[in-house]
Amino acid sequence: MRVVVQRSKEASVTVNEQVIGKISSGLVLLVGVTHEDTEADAAYLAEKIVHLRIFEDENNKMNLSLLDKGGSILSVSQFTLYGDCRKGRRPNFMDAAKPDYALALYNRFNELLREKGVQVETGEFGAMMDVSLVNDGPVTLIVES
Repeated sequence: MRVVVQRSKEASVTVNEQVIGKISSGLVLLVGVTHEDTEADAAYLAEKIVHLRIFEDENNKMNLSLLDKGGSILSVSQFTLYGDCRKGRRPNFMDAAKPDYALALYNRFNELLREKGVQVETGEFGAMMDVSLVNDGPVTLIVES
């Protein structure tokens, strides 16, 4: 699994002009699944992400996690994270998991985040989405299993 983690002051996802997920302070996660990923990958990433110390403390040092700050997550499925652009001009998406498999693992990943006590909003798997965020910092990281 591959997750782009963006620290956010606010974020939302819109489908067909309807806001379907919205958070204030927290993290926006763009989540990609490959065919080799398992629930163990989802569990590893959920644990890693909620404990990443990427929020500033009172001394402006990145010492606080999402759990420390009490922030939320906006999780958006993103199969294009597995687009291979090394050859030609059109990305190859052969490394992205098939939709049924990806959806099940993406849903499990979100459940694992919720089990850690985090409010999780989501986009709509497979839909064309407009994702809006105010990137805080900016702080953007790529976390992989």
